[in-house]
Amino acid sequence: MSNSNNWPTWLPLREPLKPMSPYGAPQVPASAQLNTNENPFAPSPALIAAISKRVAEVSATLNRYPDRDAIALRAGLAKFITAQTVVTFEVANLWAANGSNEIIQSIFLAFGRESALGFTPSYSMHPLIAKVTSVKWIDGQRRDDHSLDVATAVTKVLADKPTLTFITTPNNPTGTLVRISEIAELAKATAAVGGLLVVDEAYAEFSSETSAATLIAQYPNVIVIRTMSKAFAFAGARLGYLVADPSVIDALQLVRLPYHLSAITQAVAEVALSFSAELLAGVDTLIAQRELVQAELTNLGLTITPSSANFLLFGGFNQPADQIWQKLLDRGILIRDVGLLGQLRVTIGTAAENQAFLAALAEVLSEGENK
Repeated sequence: MSNSNNWPTWLPLREPLKPMSPYGAPQVPASAQLNTNENPFAPSPALIAAISKRVAEVSATLNRYPDRDAIALRAGLAKFITAQTVVTFEVANLWAANGSNEIIQSIFLAFGRESALGFTPSYSMHPLIAKVTSVKWIDGQRRDDHSLDVATAVTKVLADKPTLTFITTPNNPTGTLVRISEIAELAKATAAVGGLLVVDEAYAEFSSETSAATLIAQYPNVIVIRTMSKAFAFAGARLGYLVADPSVIDALQLVRLPYHLSAITQAVAEVALSFSAELLAGVDTLIAQRELVQAELTNLGLTITPSSANFLLFGGFNQPADQIWQKLLDRGILIRDVGLLGQLRVTIGTAAENQAFLAALAEVLSEGENK
């Protein structure tokens, strides 16, 4: 990959981009791929058949542009989030895009007027997209246990007056929560400085905490990002969505690309929403597996950050984390080195994948003890 030392001199690349590397997780062969927080459960035959039928119908009109406002899809999303939160949302409150990352970028393009604040470690795309869109990023900090000190965060908001404040709950890569009462405090603080509070809820379905979407009526400066990639087991479809005050949705239309959601993407997502009960049935299974894996990691003498997502951050190794990562990969287990000293992250997979991971890890740790 090119970097600041070898970009060709004739290429007029913007200066802030020259030292950067593209976002991505290693894509290498492994018998258990537990590194990107995907849902391990494949679509059912019934869902595959329904998708195939719908795609065939849509294909007959692919010579025409799709509905650029994605009204039917947004209506389905509004119905879904209304059922999830028991708060009524309409089409005007919803916006959909090609994954939550397109939504994040659109938020920066529309509202990145001054600066953006986030609390690390958190989702690395937030500061990355800030840099790409030339928005000043302010790096707030979390406690040593990766929880968010909300009082300190509020003080930071009032002092720095960011246009955008990002929180991720459950947080990636730590799995930690921000309570709804704490989000309300941040909503008040960001409103006081004329800013927006962006709550990234990519893993919300794995948590029992109330969604920040329930705050929008009282705090219209709250924006909630969600995705169909995780709990919905629909990562390959690339569908993220946003819940917000209609004024926010209207503003995002100014920066969205024309016809940004293909007719096939819209159709496939609509079908998935009609199968939401089936698709979300795997969430309880994954939560149970998460608790099992956490208990086993504890039995191995490791330290685990309590998680409300579909992954676990763990450490306390008897050898360097990068060596643990490589030795697991040598045994066919791919997990994630998220760049936190002495810690690794594992996605919760199927019961068989989780057992394979735990067995391989126990073997690797045992090797370290015998040296």
